[in-house]
Amino acid sequence: MSKYLHVWSCGPLRACAHQEVNVIRIDKLFSPDSDGSTPKSVILSGDSGRGKSFMLQKIMLDWASGELYSENFDAVFLLKCEELKSISTKKSLFYLLSLNHSLTSKQISKILQLTPEKVLILIDGMDEYVSRRPIHFMRHTNPYTKAPLMVIIRNLLRRVLLPESFLLVTIRSDAGTVMNLLKGPQRFTEIVGFSERGVQEYFQKFFQDEQLFRKTYEIVKTNESLLTACSVPLLCWMICFYLKKHFTDDDHVMRELKTTTSIYVHFVSTLLEHHDQSQSVLTILRSLGQQAEKGMKKQQVFFDEKSVTMKCFDAVTTLVLYKDRLKIKDNQKPAFRFMHYSFQEFFTALYYVLLDEENSWWKVSELLDWMEWGDIIDRLTNSIASVLLFLCGLSNEDSSNSLFEKHNWTVPYIIRKEMESTILTLQDEDNLFALQCLYELHDEEFVRRALGDRVSMNLSNISLRSTDCWVLLYCLQCWPHIRYLNLMYCDLTAEKLKILQPALCMCETLRLSVDHLPEFGDLIKTLCEFKSLKELKYCNFFISKQS
Repeated sequence: MSKYLHVWSCGPLRACAHQEVNVIRIDKLFSPDSDGSTPKSVILSGDSGRGKSFMLQKIMLDWASGELYSENFDAVFLLKCEELKSISTKKSLFYLLSLNHSLTSKQISKILQLTPEKVLILIDGMDEYVSRRPIHFMRHTNPYTKAPLMVIIRNLLRRVLLPESFLLVTIRSDAGTVMNLLKGPQRFTEIVGFSERGVQEYFQKFFQDEQLFRKTYEIVKTNESLLTACSVPLLCWMICFYLKKHFTDDDHVMRELKTTTSIYVHFVSTLLEHHDQSQSVLTILRSLGQQAEKGMKKQQVFFDEKSVTMKCFDAVTTLVLYKDRLKIKDNQKPAFRFMHYSFQEFFTALYYVLLDEENSWWKVSELLDWMEWGDIIDRLTNSIASVLLFLCGLSNEDSSNSLFEKHNWTVPYIIRKEMESTILTLQDEDNLFALQCLYELHDEEFVRRALGDRVSMNLSNISLRSTDCWVLLYCLQCWPHIRYLNLMYCDLTAEKLKILQPALCMCETLRLSVDHLPEFGDLIKTLCEFKSLKELKYCNFFISKQS
């Protein structure tokens, strides 16, 4: 594999500074900025499934083999926050660094004392250690002295512990909070997933058979929204897995994969086609869902053997819940985990819709009560948001039919009503998340009712990904009353604007900001030709036209 960011397994990163967006190579993450300052800390942000953890593991592997950063760093350490959460007692930083490393304690100690400036610490999954609420800061300076894990992590970020070392931190949610914690020169990067060429290369490697590869990829390529979904490596793998089992020459199977929820549903349905007939499908799904919910409530990724119900052990579910080894110093403790945290969130939502109506209502009400704690930004950057999106998707009968229809199960009606009510409430608090919920629900009639007689939508200062643009396009096309749309400072590219173009013609006033105007020339010209458009603002210029 290449050490550059365009490798198919990781996808490109965007390095953001002063509102400028550039593509950056992995080996240049700690290179000086244009002003000559060298970042001591790099934040790697990205949605679930985009390859953040994989990238850190690749950096470790490439450093160990001498292909990457061998001249920059004498030691590279990886701290996995999902593993650290299983440690309940006070520990020293020295202990944590030795958990996942082949160096002896004496070697680690020597490096920390003599060349701390040649140390790179990778911290994977910082979300669980970040809070927007003020927390009393406890100063901790000695890497050999025990302290609570939160204290150690925060002192690392604040450059109190090992201030000479370098940090690379991954986070799933908004990176702003981590940036506020970090002290010293820092750089923000975002992993955006596969490029279109990367998707093509992945399909080719997955299918291997050239004829099947060309057939599947060409059909996916004609479905632009599905092709965009494939930019997320995890979804790309799931889509390939599903197509390999169900591909036909028509595009029927493609039309079924409309939303993120539908991709998960069809993937799980495919797994269950070969399940052990000694257990009912609903029993298996409820068992997995119950396990997932327990973990989510406790913010737990690993499950010990005693806590995992034996009903989960259908042969086919080993792809979803599998046995792992949890490292605690020199001991390797057997543990179970979902193959990706998003599956834990999906099965939590699935568990709620597989209960009877009374218990289902109680569980979802409890979930919504959790949302009431804290401000809106806090509660939409954690697992609850993902579970709600999956609940919206499962509320759509067309999306969930492949999983439930053959097993004579219907999603409780109360779930659908709760999701609709929640979306109506969210519209006044977080426009983009409300639109994402509407997209997962995928009911054009309800979209029209939810957006009602509103004539304006303000999404300014929200970084829109390509997947968000498909969400916005779907909702705008279901919404006949839209007249004013503000997309200023939304990190729009020509590709994203092209996605939105069919719906932008409905607006009378449109506000955009673009960084490289020549790239948008033809699109801007096309927008100006829309008969309904009276005013277009892009960058710092107005174009006004008579109706």
